[in-house]
Amino acid sequence: MFLGVDGGGTKTAFCLLDLDGRVVAEARTASVYYLSEGIQIVEPLLRQGIGEVCEAAGIPVEGVTYAFFGLPAYGEISADEPVLDALPATILGTTNYRCGNDMICGWAGSLGGVDGINVVAGTGSIAYGENASRQWRGGGWSELFGDEGSGYWVAVNGLNAFSRMVDGRMPAGPLVGEMRAALGLAADFDAIDVVVNRWHGDRGKIANLSKVVVRAADAGDAVAADVLRRAGQELALLVNVGREALGFAASHQVPVSYSGGMFGSPQVLAAFRESLTQDFDLRAPLLEPHLGAALHAARLHGHPLRAEQVHPAAALSL
Repeated sequence: MFLGVDGGGTKTAFCLLDLDGRVVAEARTASVYYLSEGIQIVEPLLRQGIGEVCEAAGIPVEGVTYAFFGLPAYGEISADEPVLDALPATILGTTNYRCGNDMICGWAGSLGGVDGINVVAGTGSIAYGENASRQWRGGGWSELFGDEGSGYWVAVNGLNAFSRMVDGRMPAGPLVGEMRAALGLAADFDAIDVVVNRWHGDRGKIANLSKVVVRAADAGDAVAADVLRRAGQELALLVNVGREALGFAASHQVPVSYSGGMFGSPQVLAAFRESLTQDFDLRAPLLEPHLGAALHAARLHGHPLRAEQVHPAAALSL
């Protein structure tokens, strides 16, 4: 049994694959993104999810052959890496696992673990690629000064546009009504109270407002549409620079895929596609990231599975 764990910005997903690539069980818990609440939240959530997925599969935790844990913020705080690396052993009772950033789950799932580049645009944004022995990461610099093209970035740009529209600094569009409804505003300045005081700047809640921007763009709001266009361009920039960093030959058609909720917007995906500057083979994602994590666990164990061997193929949550 190969265990895959994908720790996204809003949830943590678990799955077990058998030797033939059959999805034996899946489970969900809250997100293990710990930068706001502390690293102490990680172990209980992993223990819960592993317990649930193993129970659903009808196996003891000791029955996991190998596991891969894709953890948000892994590799971004050097002092935390040894702590995160050691945590799964306390649950599994073995060292037959590896930890890494959750971007690897997106790459392994979307491309099936082949050489190429994957971009994740969910709550945050990040890109990861491989070319033979080379590995590369781009983006993922946090919501404070990075994560361009992410749900959080789109939402913050949407909130900024809303403030300008209600001030009269920008012509008002459908975004105003959509944002008022989403935030339940009695007065426009209550947006500060909701986002800053009640939500305390919660990363996930703010990122969820990206859906408001998408709805406004679909309703014809030109400013909202421009935010989504710029999001797609920022995400494509990661791929364009990643190709050079990974040393792909100019004549090579590099496989590229994507994962995360922002790519559920046709406007973001279209801008992303149009902004790829070289010869890329843009592919729809094959598997969800947690299935990619299990696929990667099998690969690390020396039992590589192809994406088409994974059954049943779970519906993508883009």
